[in-house]
Amino acid sequence: MDWSAYLSRQLSERRDTSLWRQRQVNQKSDGRFLYTVDDKYLNFSSNDYLGLSANSAVISAWQQGAEQYGVGSGGSGHIAGYTKAHQLLEQQLADWLGYPKALLFISGYSANQGVIAALMTKQDRIIADRLSHASLMEAAMHSPAQLRRFLHNQPESLADLLAKPCIGKTLVVTEGVFSMDGDYAPLADIHQQTKISGNWLMVDDAHGIGVCGEQGRGSCWQQKVKPEILIVTFGKAFGLSGAAVLCDEQTAEYLIQYARHLIYSTSMPPAQAQALSEAVRQIQAGDELRQRLQQNINYFRRQAQKLPFNLTDSTTAIQPLIVSDNELSISLSRYLQQKGIWVTAIRPPTVPPGSARLRITLTASHTLQDIDMLMEVLHEFRS
Repeated sequence: MDWSAYLSRQLSERRDTSLWRQRQVNQKSDGRFLYTVDDKYLNFSSNDYLGLSANSAVISAWQQGAEQYGVGSGGSGHIAGYTKAHQLLEQQLADWLGYPKALLFISGYSANQGVIAALMTKQDRIIADRLSHASLMEAAMHSPAQLRRFLHNQPESLADLLAKPCIGKTLVVTEGVFSMDGDYAPLADIHQQTKISGNWLMVDDAHGIGVCGEQGRGSCWQQKVKPEILIVTFGKAFGLSGAAVLCDEQTAEYLIQYARHLIYSTSMPPAQAQALSEAVRQIQAGDELRQRLQQNINYFRRQAQKLPFNLTDSTTAIQPLIVSDNELSISLSRYLQQKGIWVTAIRPPTVPPGSARLRITLTASHTLQDIDMLMEVLHEFRS
């Protein structure tokens, strides 16, 4: 079979299912609205939880950084792309989150891939929560280490797997707040099981950092847990993009020497690093934003109890409505869009079969009236 025939067959098979994906060209978005060429929508699919993507101080910091450094880094941080702005951001993150070192990566996906690829060998073992993010699971599957999965948020299942012998190192992997279900991991229990067995814990706190914990320090801080490796990403509450790995000095030096995703990637623009430093300051002083977000979450959950859909137990900004059927989730998403509301349908393989959903995300920028409008349209759909 030639290349064209192979691609044609694969695309035809996917197009005939309810899993076909299409991208939408947007003009801009923020924590409340999404603008396309022709329309404006209430946006309930944004991870910009605190609305910092449109924060004037963050925007000004980027502009000042561009004036000072230009719009690109010019290379890998190992060659010419590591500037004072990068160094200051790394130190700021380390001080804020209580770690000796922070290392910047170009994305959360890259950070997860880079850490696991660098640390794990064929004698080692990764034990991951079975609902961990695709970037974690793919990294584990592609590494030479043995992969085992424990039952979602069940430390007892983890303990059973940890009790089995492994001749090499074991890395336990989980998210702090799960991206598709919005539930917290029981990090204290998971960390205890990991420490008892003498192993390391790695937590991806993409959806917890900035949103929960004192000064927005995240779910690990909130649960009084300090994993050996903490991944924080900047595409959610920070309102930008990129990621950082928090760890001790020895681990950081090892990653500088061996993490290929760090060594061979062009570093983020210094202007972006400078904007991220301002985003950290906004998050640290953002108690009012977090209170507003929590108010919106509480209000949504009270109103959603009346909906004819299954609501999960999430108490975070991620509020999935489980509709189970793939086609129904697509139809509901399209109906909302026709009514001026943007909510994306999430289907397998992103979520398990039979759990298609609307992944509704709330932000500090939403008003109670925005939530009322969403509820009204959801009721209309089933009436």
